[in-house]
Amino acid sequence: MFAGLVAYLDSIKARDPAPRSRWEILFYPGVLALGMHRIAHALYRRELFFLARAVNHYARFLTAIDIHPGAKIGRNFFIDHGFTVIGETAEIGDDVTIYQCVTLGGTSPDNGVGGKRHPTIADGVIVGSGAQVLGPITVGPRARIGANAVVTRDVQPSAVMVGIPAKPTLVEADTYQREFVPYGTPCSSDCDPAGQRLEAMRAELEGLRKRIDKLLAEREVERDRA
Repeated sequence: MFAGLVAYLDSIKARDPAPRSRWEILFYPGVLALGMHRIAHALYRRELFFLARAVNHYARFLTAIDIHPGAKIGRNFFIDHGFTVIGETAEIGDDVTIYQCVTLGGTSPDNGVGGKRHPTIADGVIVGSGAQVLGPITVGPRARIGANAVVTRDVQPSAVMVGIPAKPTLVEADTYQREFVPYGTPCSSDCDPAGQRLEAMRAELEGLRKRIDKLLAEREVERDRA
């Protein structure tokens, strides 16, 4: 158990340059919230729902992080800072990183019957600060959700999502990632939404030019035949 704790603290230290030692990380609100969630989840699985909720509310009071006792969370999960909400049917894989003010939220079922309402986050995903991932969607392995993005549809593996509603950028995570990338997206003009819109407009303009050239060529052929 001690070795597992050390490995978990080391996994956080590899993603956060701020701590000077492993033991400093023990005071992180995300670490405390996850530890208490493990207890609440164990109670929830034994159908001790009131006790699970009591632990959940106490953890929220201490950390400003609200993780429903029913949420399923894998290994090496790291919440950097607080004010995060994770819903009941959310599922989180291994080595996932979430920054502050993120919501893994649900949608109301059309038939009024509760079911899978919250997202599934695959291994190695990074969710930037302020992002909202909503509904029973799947975020593929190693995807990146940019800050303040609103995601309501499935995300492909290694995609980088930005904007409202979130759309994939022109750069995939596999093309730039060598090590951990803080905050979910690289800090370069490649992932600037304004720059991407301009590039899309240029591509559209080029397509229109080609179509005009083709029409003009067809008209010249018709004139020669006449």
